[in-house]
Amino acid sequence: MTHPFLDLAPLSAGRFAAIEDRVARLLGTGQDVVIMQGEALLPLEGAIRAAAGPGTVALNVVTGPYGQTFGNWLRDCGATVHDLSVPFHTAVSAERIRQAFTEHPEIDFVSLVHAEAATGNTNPVAEIGEVVRAHGALFYLDAVASVGAEPVLPDAWGVDLCVIGAQKAMGGPAGVSAVSVSERAWARMAANPGAPRRSYLSLLDWKERWIDGGRKALLHAPAQLEMLALEACVERIEADGLGTVMARHASAAAATRAGALALGGGLEPYVYAAEDAAPVATTLRAPSDVDASELVARALESDPALPLAAGGGALAAEMIRVNHSGPDATRGAVQGCLAALGAALAEKGLKTDLEAARRAVEDAWDRPAGPDLSEA
Repeated sequence: MTHPFLDLAPLSAGRFAAIEDRVARLLGTGQDVVIMQGEALLPLEGAIRAAAGPGTVALNVVTGPYGQTFGNWLRDCGATVHDLSVPFHTAVSAERIRQAFTEHPEIDFVSLVHAEAATGNTNPVAEIGEVVRAHGALFYLDAVASVGAEPVLPDAWGVDLCVIGAQKAMGGPAGVSAVSVSERAWARMAANPGAPRRSYLSLLDWKERWIDGGRKALLHAPAQLEMLALEACVERIEADGLGTVMARHASAAAATRAGALALGGGLEPYVYAAEDAAPVATTLRAPSDVDASELVARALESDPALPLAAGGGALAAEMIRVNHSGPDATRGAVQGCLAALGAALAEKGLKTDLEAARRAVEDAWDRPAGPDLSEA
């Protein structure tokens, strides 16, 4: 028997390179882009282990769980780490970064998550990048959740290592990911004796055996289905227009915040300020006497396909996450999530207004959601 996922012709080095070029255009970068054959944790960890070592002094910004993970990796590499933590319901400011440099002028590496899908906040990377660039530190950015939902511009922002994944706002596969690498970052890796080599984590292997060789021969057999899915994902974004895709996510996030407040029942945005809220996912705080995980489970009984989830770990009891990833950034998805949550809250005896929530979603969706993203 034949199947569209089987018996495919091998993916050539030329096509692999062409997909890398399309990802680079998506990011507006002239840096090298390496597509790694695994979920985004692969380049996230690989980039830290390649660029950091015992001589590194890192400023690790913690605005959610991934920032905590990066700090652990940096310490494991032998780096001296200064954690800058802010409450998960807010964002870090460029002024806090500047203050950290004043207190620790020896900092030469900064790690930051752009948007934390787990907590629903987003950080002002453009402003932070100006401060990092002025200080001269290497800038590492996790843009896995933000790419496709809001601008991600490594060159304009002075980002040296920018990691993305396609499985969230881009609406693509989880099995491949990418990292853009500046010349400064390549030099830092080459000078690091502890940088992984002959390893699945190794970015230097890709540099020396793939990029420096003119992208003629792949290191190993590529994840063919995932690469083809990534290509299709980028094609769809190109066809819709990146600005259109980002505007759709911004509308979904604004409409969810407005709808949740109008719904009542004790729901409120988890991220206090709208400007600190990530377009890729909207997090809500459950009423104090309601377990968020139980509420989400009840809401999903009406439609298991709704993009609803409870917070992870310690946040499971208090946080509800409405995901806007890719195809879920629609009015229908937002209305469906709020209707299901409203019904679940009503079952617990809490007063809700589904019609007010519906109107608020429509009004917020039709209202301009922020700056014009059509040229981003």
